[in-house]
Amino acid sequence: MTGYSRAKFGPAWFDVDLNGCDTRNEILARDLRQVVFKAGDDCIVARGTLRDRYTATTINFVRGPGTSLAVQVDHVVALAAAWRTGAKQWSADERLFYANDNLVLLAVDGPTNSAKSDKDAAAWLPPNAGFHCRYVARQVAIKTKYDLWVTPPERMSMTGVLNDC
Repeated sequence: MTGYSRAKFGPAWFDVDLNGCDTRNEILARDLRQVVFKAGDDCIVARGTLRDRYTATTINFVRGPGTSLAVQVDHVVALAAAWRTGAKQWSADERLFYANDNLVLLAVDGPTNSAKSDKDAAAWLPPNAGFHCRYVARQVAIKTKYDLWVTPPERMSMTGVLNDC
């Protein structure tokens, strides 16, 4: 983790596609159902319903102090985990695009995302066992796209999950 900081991946939720909407709101709009945008703004998600894949629960998202954190946007391969397995060598622009890539991001239950922290597949899998195959497959796709390596314990965990799919 030498040299790691969140700041090395650029400003949080940067508008990398330059469409005027930040990445967090784009992911919320993609992953929530019954999305309602803030009045007069077709980018800011005011509320919606998340069918959370990590917990297999339904969460009613309402933007605001004390409620917004109920739904968080997870980096499926966490920024720190990416740093440990290759992102340390990337340019600032490469890290910025990784941190805001739709493939890497998923709207999920906030407390569950916080519990995951920067753990890889060897140390954490979603509580919803029915999502393990898709979760690990997505991690493999991300690591393949970004040429991130897999640690031996991570490989064992991933192989075990994928063998049961």
